[in-house]
Amino acid sequence: MKFHEVFSDLRKKAGLSQNDVAEKLFLTRQAVSRWEQGGTVPEPETLVALSKLFGVSVNTLLGSPRTLVCQSCGMPLEDGILARETDGSFNEKYCKWCWAGGAFTQECTLEEMVEICLPHMPLAKADPDACRTYMRKLLPTLERWNPA
Repeated sequence: MKFHEVFSDLRKKAGLSQNDVAEKLFLTRQAVSRWEQGGTVPEPETLVALSKLFGVSVNTLLGSPRTLVCQSCGMPLEDGILARETDGSFNEKYCKWCWAGGAFTQECTLEEMVEICLPHMPLAKADPDACRTYMRKLLPTLERWNPA
């Protein structure tokens, strides 16, 4: 789906008029109407405000153009498990089990993270060594373990 379709659906599900959204974001109704018609897409700061208003990630607002993966443990991310910042906004880099309140939930080494993740992997009981090998290759590619 495209932004204008996602936005329209979320606005209607929330029971808000275009004018309601405009008032909440201190914008004109015409700007909101242009979004819904597909004429424009909001600025990044406005996308963040819409994310908070509707309780969805910016990625979801934009029609999920990216496959999000926790940059600490490698778990695929969806809105329901995204981490949140202290202001309530989504942190689209981490899952709620790795990040909370502006910090990592546990200080650990890469090898400790492999062992933390192992029980949550579907194949871990059948082949724990293969899962460990997979995680040892995956984790160093993630932002937490490979800061740029």
